[in-house]
Amino acid sequence: MNVRTVHTWSSLIPADDDHPYRTGAWRPQVTEYDADDLDVVEGAIPAELDGVYLRNTENPLVPAIGRYHPFDGDGMLHAIRFAGGKARYRNRMIRTAGLAAELAAGEPLWAGIIEAPASSKRADGWGARGRMKDAASTDVVVHAGRALATFYQCGDPYQLDPETLAQDGPARWDGQPSWGVSAHTKVDETTGELLYFSYATEAPYLRYGVLDEDGHPSHRVDVPLPGPRLPHDMAFTERYAILNDFPLFWDPEQIARGVYRPKFHRDLPSRFAVIPRRGRADEVRWFEAEPTYVLHWINAFEDGDTIVLDGYHQEDPTPRPDPADGPWAGLKKMVDLASMKARPRRWRFDLRTGRTTEEPLLDLISEFPTIDGRRGGRRHRYVFAMTAPPGWFLFDGLTRLDMETGELQRWRWPDGVYASESPVAPRAGGTAEDDGWVVTFVSDVPHDRSECHVFDARRISDGPVARVRLPERISSGTHACWAPASALRGGARARR
Repeated sequence: MNVRTVHTWSSLIPADDDHPYRTGAWRPQVTEYDADDLDVVEGAIPAELDGVYLRNTENPLVPAIGRYHPFDGDGMLHAIRFAGGKARYRNRMIRTAGLAAELAAGEPLWAGIIEAPASSKRADGWGARGRMKDAASTDVVVHAGRALATFYQCGDPYQLDPETLAQDGPARWDGQPSWGVSAHTKVDETTGELLYFSYATEAPYLRYGVLDEDGHPSHRVDVPLPGPRLPHDMAFTERYAILNDFPLFWDPEQIARGVYRPKFHRDLPSRFAVIPRRGRADEVRWFEAEPTYVLHWINAFEDGDTIVLDGYHQEDPTPRPDPADGPWAGLKKMVDLASMKARPRRWRFDLRTGRTTEEPLLDLISEFPTIDGRRGGRRHRYVFAMTAPPGWFLFDGLTRLDMETGELQRWRWPDGVYASESPVAPRAGGTAEDDGWVVTFVSDVPHDRSECHVFDARRISDGPVARVRLPERISSGTHACWAPASALRGGARARR
């Protein structure tokens, strides 16, 4: 391995920090690396694996004003580029305006998600609440040849080169909502378009938009809602976009008093907005289903006059803290997928009758799904997802579900080894959804190291076919994506 230290940051977090989401598997990094000719510690990198795996990370360099939530952390992108049976690695903090301001001030300036906005030391800010730091730390996709890092509470999409992680600042889309863009933008790999949404505490509350294959804004529309909501993800089919209004949201009267405490309203239905991809507000059709909350969708597709939507239904979106967990009890339950009982489910929306039906897909607590990206908006067969141990927000296993046969393959890492969202890397020229690989980063806490694991997408239960050493143990993180070599060239030219 040929490693070069690019930059070492000065963290403002105290050395004796004991926060569970700034220690252990979530210990932040302060060093940026360029590492070439990575060492393969087991197996061999497939020669046909050609593209880049990108993962975003909440990697705080600045402490919280009060109570830190893991999703408040500053964004750090990790990229591993595969080609010709070799791999190289880069990691970079995302140079957001908020991070620069806090480091210059030597202190936190904005409140996090579980802090009162009034505690912010600056009156400006970003996010659905208006006075937050845009950390660009939640999600990452590659569109029109650029990596776009986004924040789940809405902020600027930060642009980077997907291979080198050279930074080009925030994207300035014409007509972009002043309150930013949410994480979970969606790239349709067939058309090259990018679909996005934004939300806020003031009317119109929810907006939906489209960029063309070259990254130019081509559509935007307000989606009517009865009040402020907390959407986290969206889905799409060949002809429609699907947005949501779940009964977990901030209370408007409390918002007026500066209190942002979400409540789950079990007496209200879940609502789904189905809109033509270039549709008007008056073309939105609403469908109702049993109350729940969904963090992430698997995919959606059209089946005749029915829209099929797969995602992770939460049986208990707001689990009660267990006093036995001590001072971190409340924080622990906020992001405990096991306590939320998140399981895959299918919703069907009949466009003729307006009727909704729903059914469970698998009795297994799991989340953070990926599919072959070429099947986005089209019927899919295989779903790859992460299993989560009870307690802290971490991933201990990988699953492969065959939607046609019901076959389930599973892989579990040893205790203390935690993985990342694991996208599919299709074999170039292949057509089958499982003809390729699944790629993930792991953090091995007992041995203080990190690796990239590559799985044969058809044989997940056999374990990784290659384990590639990274220069340092990386922090746990949230979302990731795979971009094939063809997507790194960007725009319409990449598909010609």
